[in-house]
Amino acid sequence: MRILSWLDTCSSPTCARATNQSTMINIPQKQQHASDTSSSSTPTTSSQESNGNLNSNNSILNHPSLHSLQNLSLKTLNFSVSHNCLTSLNPNPSSPVTSLAVHGHLLYVATGHQITVYDNNTFTNLHNFNSQATSSGSTKTITFCNGMIFTTHQDSKIRVWHHTPHKSNLHRMLTTLPTANDRLRRFLLPKNYVTIRRHNKRLWIEHADAVTGLAVNNTNGVIYSVSWDKTLKIWRVSDLRCVESVKAHDDAVNAVAVSNDGTVYTGSADKRIRVWARPNNEKRHVLLATLEKHESAVNALALNDDGSVLFSGACDRSIIVWEREDSANHMVVSGALRGHEKAILCLINFSDLLLSGSADRTVRIWKRGFNEQFCCLAVLDGHRKPVKSLAAIPYQNDDDQSNSSTRNGDVFAVFSGSLDGEIKVWQVSIERLKKLHESTTISNTESLEKE
Repeated sequence: MRILSWLDTCSSPTCARATNQSTMINIPQKQQHASDTSSSSTPTTSSQESNGNLNSNNSILNHPSLHSLQNLSLKTLNFSVSHNCLTSLNPNPSSPVTSLAVHGHLLYVATGHQITVYDNNTFTNLHNFNSQATSSGSTKTITFCNGMIFTTHQDSKIRVWHHTPHKSNLHRMLTTLPTANDRLRRFLLPKNYVTIRRHNKRLWIEHADAVTGLAVNNTNGVIYSVSWDKTLKIWRVSDLRCVESVKAHDDAVNAVAVSNDGTVYTGSADKRIRVWARPNNEKRHVLLATLEKHESAVNALALNDDGSVLFSGACDRSIIVWEREDSANHMVVSGALRGHEKAILCLINFSDLLLSGSADRTVRIWKRGFNEQFCCLAVLDGHRKPVKSLAAIPYQNDDDQSNSSTRNGDVFAVFSGSLDGEIKVWQVSIERLKKLHESTTISNTESLEKE
């Protein structure tokens, strides 16, 4: 299976090697792309296009080795953290868990080509879908937009589903992207075809390899997809049409993230993160910057809530923290979070926390404190194989509505999916010791006043 050989590569000495120098390169914004209004093949944005910048002191910044950002302890933050595994789910033990997603009270789990839907309160198996589509290959990602479910697959397709909760929770496939109408509009014109490999051409609106990531921007109604075919494609949700295709990297693209202002980040096996945006009154995305700090393939990206901090995880076992620098219109490196012993495979931002899953079979929970420093709050250990996917929600317990920590969002559930086919459900509680001390003092004062 391709995913297992890829994990072997991530854990190899070559992938994990480290060097003392790396760079962050700014790229000119004038690039060419295939788009809805273009007339030729998907163009290439190669490293050769930036050679002019490599000789400029203004466009390349050298950095020493990244310093560690996890200098805070639970005692310093006045926190107490506890966690326990509530249950384990095994929808399809013979297949690895490749994606997890939460929508409302539903937990979606992708194992192989099959997608299983659970009630995330009772952990009841409600429904399976796509179970017969063995030709689709493994499901890579699951996301939601405008009442539709979007799933990406090994067969280079994006499938769109509709959920009917009042009819036995059935999921009906609406269409496959690119749609038949989108293909019909373009298939007659030779200019709409790109060369994939020798004697093999496809429409530029089609991905040519596994679609590995999706990111939704609800502000402008756009979905961004990335693939092992090295491209970034932009889809308009209103009519499900592909409006732009960008040759984003020199190797497979593994991850994508988008901020509310429309800035797009792509992470690739070429060790780079690239930053894209569509300027005002422009029809195409341009390359703002290339961020280079990782020493091996970038596997995962996550943004904080306001898009000012980017987290990237790679096979080099490090999570790099990037801070937005408005004057430069791009992210600059802040430092690294270290602790995982093998490749970082997934990252999610939940409230003010960062969760990371690794090939070392653990999940780490990170919290940012003062002076841009971080603390590793907890390590969730118990999986037998690498943790490939994560999801988190506020913990809801109908019997504990009076619990103030639950109302404050300090108790939450973490779902971690592993390549052994198991999903573990964790309850994590974070108690603010300082607030507890203050409330105890107030309570004792009130008791003395009553006496």
